[in-house]
Amino acid sequence: MMAPSLGRRRELCTVSFVIERSGTQSSSGFFDSHFPPTYLSSTLNTNFKTLDDLKFRKVLTLPQWNLLFPTNGAPDSRTFDVTLMICVIRRLTGIAEPINGYNRLPLPMETTPGADLARIKWYRNILAHESYKMVTADFITSWSHISEVSVT
Repeated sequence: MMAPSLGRRRELCTVSFVIERSGTQSSSGFFDSHFPPTYLSSTLNTNFKTLDDLKFRKVLTLPQWNLLFPTNGAPDSRTFDVTLMICVIRRLTGIAEPINGYNRLPLPMETTPGADLARIKWYRNILAHESYKMVTADFITSWSHISEVSVT
């Protein structure tokens, strides 16, 4: 595969930065409002069976599991990445799912917290798995979608 042009790399870096910064801040704020750090350990323990099932089904990886249930000390949401936070939010809260589910890009008019989280996840996955395929039009769209995300 041919390396992307300098302009394309700049676009990818910009979108990556926005997703990392805005996506992580939005997801983290939402996560901590639903799972206050003071009660995070007890909440995870209360939901151990659900989370263990996710580990069994390989929805959660062993490194993610070790962040949720560290052998030494208590879990700290500041060590969780966007993927882990969104996974836990989806499974342990009553957050409304976007119209087309979490595995598709939500419709532009969907502005619910669930849709915003799905948008963050969608663009994070695009960058992680298909970064060289993003064209300028996709960059402009993704920039617009991610910069408008406000999960509260």
